[in-house]
Order: sequence, then C-alpha cells, then structure tokens
Amino acid sequence: MKVLQVLPALNGGGVETGTLEVAQALVNKGHDSWVLSAGGSMVERLEREGSTHVAWDLGKKSLLTLRHIWRLRTWLSHQAFDVIDVRSRMPAWVVYLAWRGLPANARPRLISTVHGLYSVNAYSKIMCVGERVVTVSQAARGYVMANYPDVDTAKLVVIPRGIEPSTYYPDFAPPADWSAHFSKEFPEAHGKQLITMPGRLTRLKGQTDFIRLMARLVHQQHLPVYGLIVGGEDPKRKAYAQELRDLVAQLDLTQNICFTGARNDIRELFAHSDVVLSLSSQPESFGRTVLEALSLGRPVVGYAHGGVAEILAELFPEGAVPLQDEEALLRSVLAQLQNPTVPATNTRFLKHNMLDMTLQVYEGSL
Repeated sequence: MKVLQVLPALNGGGVETGTLEVAQALVNKGHDSWVLSAGGSMVERLEREGSTHVAWDLGKKSLLTLRHIWRLRTWLSHQAFDVIDVRSRMPAWVVYLAWRGLPANARPRLISTVHGLYSVNAYSKIMCVGERVVTVSQAARGYVMANYPDVDTAKLVVIPRGIEPSTYYPDFAPPADWSAHFSKEFPEAHGKQLITMPGRLTRLKGQTDFIRLMARLVHQQHLPVYGLIVGGEDPKRKAYAQELRDLVAQLDLTQNICFTGARNDIRELFAHSDVVLSLSSQPESFGRTVLEALSLGRPVVGYAHGGVAEILAELFPEGAVPLQDEEALLRSVLAQLQNPTVPATNTRFLKHNMLDMTLQVYEGSL
C-alpha cells in the first residue's frame, strides 16, 4: 500500500506520536509511508525511520487555507495513494474537498481518525467524513454517535491508543543517577509521599482541584506529602499560571508543591510517584498519561469520564471518582497513600494492538 497520513504539524503530542508509530509500522510491513504536515521537530525521526514527509501547512484555521484544495487535488492525482488518513479538522476539510473532486474510480480510500472530543458543530463533523471512521476510545465513538446521529455507525471502528510494554512495565525503576538528581532538584520532597499531576497549565486540566486537595492533605490530614504539577505553561494563558502560583502561596503550600514545567522524564517521575492524578474537568478522548502510570504499576486517581473512565474501569476501578467530587477524591487518594492497590496488568491498551488494528483498517478499505 501507499498510505498518506495528514495532520497539522509534527512538534510532539499524542496525535503526532501515534502518526509516527503507524508510519513506522507501515514501513516495517513493506508499505510506502507518507506524512503531510507543516513540519516540526519530529520530521527527522519520521524520515530516519523510512517514511516520506511532505511539508505543506494545511492546519491553519483560516479560509485562506482552502486555497490549497486545487493544487492538492492535482498532487493527489499524480501520487496515486491507496489510503489517506486525516487526523485533524482543518487538514481534513482541505483533503476532503480535494479528494471529492477526483474521479470516483481514482480516489484513494479515505479514513478519518477522531482523536478528540471536539466542540460540536459543522466544522468538527468533517472528522466523520471518512469511508471508515476510527475513534480512539469508546468515549470518542459515543461522542460521534450522540452528536452526529446521521453518521453510519457501520463505518465506525474503535482502535484504542496503546503503549509499548517494554517501556512501561510494573518493575521499571528509575536509574540511581536519576534518583540522585531528583533528590537534589526537589529537596523538599525528601521523606514525603509524592503525588504527581501531569498536564499542561490550562484551566481544563484541573490544577486548581489538585492544589485544594493538597491543602487538605497537608493542613487537615497533616500528611507528609509533596506534589508535582508537571506540564508546560501555555504562552496564551500566563494569567492562569500565575493564578495557580498565587493559590499555592495563599494556601501555604510553597514547601509542598512544585511547578516543574514540561519534562522529558515523565516515565521516571511516574515510577517514582506514590499516586498520579487525572483531574480534567472536560472528558479526554483517551488519557495516555493515565495508562502510562498504571502500566508502571502506580495507583492513579482520576475523574471517571471520557477515555480516562474506560482505562480506569479496565485496569484500576479503585481510582475512579465522580467528576469534581472533592470528598470522593480525598478518600480515594488517602486510601492509596495509606494502602496502595496494584493496578491490573495492561493487556488491552498496547501499541502493537493499535498498530495491527490500524493496518487492518487500511488494508480492509481497499
């Protein structure tokens, strides 16, 4: 097969990582793998692993982006792809309008992959346009069925995201030099139980809930705990980041909470943690960090909605709490700090399962 995946850019993130994983799987199976994006830091790896990258910015949310339709249609007719997989809304619009203008007998098979629980409108409905529509969780499938009831459910296929079990496994332990560096970087954490809250600094990720939970653990329960808020600061949301820091100071938690910024050692941080939290106020389409932490054998407590609810139900039902229920959250975290439960072994959400199912969809569409 000659397969083209289309997304806005390749600068890191779950969609981008999955795209590279599928690309490498295609190459390993002897297929011709292409990716079209505006480029980014992951292009070098993509090309090193045997795929062809085409630099084309179709992700800018502007009517001007539609000017690429006619040129793209000509290019597609020359390339003769067997399958196109669109993974984001704006590129999906451009690709679909170009694809629709090709002769019916010369069109590649069109796949669309629903990676998010997008705002419900005509713009987002483009992600249901594929001849097969892949959803990354049952929650994403439910989103499509509830909000776009005219979409033929027969073309929906659920392919959960997955992790590499040789990278995320229960017996993994950070190397001694990493642990020594952690102790120097976070001396206030010494002798305390570690609670980690991953997620970029945006209001939807629930850092405020985490800080208020920490205040109750420290000042009401008098527990020796230390919290890490792990995630980059959004340049457009600096006021929110400052709001969080002010709240930490106001609640007298400066010796108990640290903002780490973006990190490239999240696996080690998870493995070093006593509890990991997922407190997004809006449902996630999947919840990769929850899966990673659980696969490392760490307890995860999270709001049970969206894809996170699916993962917790499968691997760690003890960690599921109702959305923004502060009392249930406190009880669940206390239970795991005092008597931690071992998560079930992850045999479902695996990278090779995801890749096998994705290639089956590509092959079955021909």
